[in-house]
Amino acid sequence: MLTLQGICKTFNPGTVNEKRALNNVSLHLEAGDFVTILGSNGAGKSTLFASIAGAFPVDEGRILLDGEDITGQPDYRRSKYIGRLFQDPLKGTAPNMTIEENLALAYLRASERRSPFSMVTGADRRNFRDRLSLLELGLEDRMNHPVGLLSGGQRQALTLLMATLVTPKLLLLDEHTAALDPATAAKVLSLTQKIVAENRITCLMITHNIPSALALGNRTMMMKDGRVVFELSGEARQKATAEDLLKAFHSQGMSSDRVLFSAE
Repeated sequence: MLTLQGICKTFNPGTVNEKRALNNVSLHLEAGDFVTILGSNGAGKSTLFASIAGAFPVDEGRILLDGEDITGQPDYRRSKYIGRLFQDPLKGTAPNMTIEENLALAYLRASERRSPFSMVTGADRRNFRDRLSLLELGLEDRMNHPVGLLSGGQRQALTLLMATLVTPKLLLLDEHTAALDPATAAKVLSLTQKIVAENRITCLMITHNIPSALALGNRTMMMKDGRVVFELSGEARQKATAEDLLKAFHSQGMSSDRVLFSAE
């Protein structure tokens, strides 16, 4: 489904600020895989997501999605089939536009049979309301409200819906609950699990929360110095405890300053 072959990325090459962010990263995801990714700050996790989403060109390697080489595709083309959520709830929406307008933009951008210059129909609006109601946040009754008036949790839930309104081939979740309070984070994580499971979306999720890394999905990876250095899946992952994962984290010489044992 998703295959990375020897991905490398260096920022500021040839200068005192040179940083090897991705160092020969290779991995493969089957359709429906949900992979959680752990790693210290600077391990290359967000850079990996940015390279998959097409935010910048990679220096070496190939990125294949459903067998198609997308390495040279710009981000706006990849956004039709790759959904992405950021840690900052403000990044995923247009604050001065209404909830309905944000949903319409997401829908028209991702729909293969619609043009970005098309108009949403009454049926589309009803679908927006129905999908919003599933969030159980009352947003379906605030369709004409500017998104900037919503709380961080409401905006992140809306961004999750926007990213999956048209089911993407791949969903990238970059610590998407880290900036939320614990109760709201738990709500958004629950919504994430439900949407991903119901639509069998292939998913990569960055987290610093060890229990979440083991509880969600079917595979867990660790990154360090731009490489994938550890992976758990299958029976070994099912038997692993948070303490086991923390030991593996430390065995790789990684700092645990942001690793959490409580729910995000």
